[in-house]
Amino acid sequence: MASNASACTNDALRAAGLVPLTEPYTVLGYAWPPGSSGSSTTAPVLAVTGPDAVVDRVLVELRDPARPEVVLATRSALLQRDGDVVDVDGTSALRFTVGEGGYQVAVLHRNHLGAMAADPSTLGSTPTVLDLTSPTVATFGTNARKAVGEPPTVMTLWMGDVNFDDIIRYSGVQNDRDPVLFLIGGSVPTNTLSGYHNEDVNLDGTVKYTGPFNDRDPILQNIGGSVPTNVKVGTLP
Repeated sequence: MASNASACTNDALRAAGLVPLTEPYTVLGYAWPPGSSGSSTTAPVLAVTGPDAVVDRVLVELRDPARPEVVLATRSALLQRDGDVVDVDGTSALRFTVGEGGYQVAVLHRNHLGAMAADPSTLGSTPTVLDLTSPTVATFGTNARKAVGEPPTVMTLWMGDVNFDDIIRYSGVQNDRDPVLFLIGGSVPTNTLSGYHNEDVNLDGTVKYTGPFNDRDPILQNIGGSVPTNVKVGTLP
């Protein structure tokens, strides 16, 4: 299966050597379905530059169309700079060890809300292309993706789910803002920290609480921008 999940232009994580060889989702508590497990890539794959440069690691799930809350299989995949999702060799379409037929396809990222196509994709011996960046491709639930551009021409995942609980919160219990401050020390808001962290909401390789390109503001913006008690709940069943 070939997939296009998110139109990305930010290559900062890979350029700084921060994209991990091993998938980061097991340590986040992701529940792999039976028969699925994490996978690793190689340094030469992460050395590729240009449109096919690896932006980050994502998960692609196949779900039961009759019961879309049931995850049948998951693959750890690579998200390229041009938005393509490929296997861990950096070039191949994803392969799943499931029977031919229709499946709901969902894409998850470690600090974005996941999204799932509304209609099943028919998978078989030849690659099936699913472009979740296209406004014409319907998704499950309401407002599952964020429109980018003027006029909106690209659909992306909602950023800001720092604690990977499928809800974006700016305030209150289990909010996604406080971890950003805590990671940089908890008391000096102008501190910064480089590295591969879920608190790096904008994926530029640096965790910032204040100032230009900080990681706190996108959380507030994606819950509406003015009411800090609002929440943005993910649409995955």
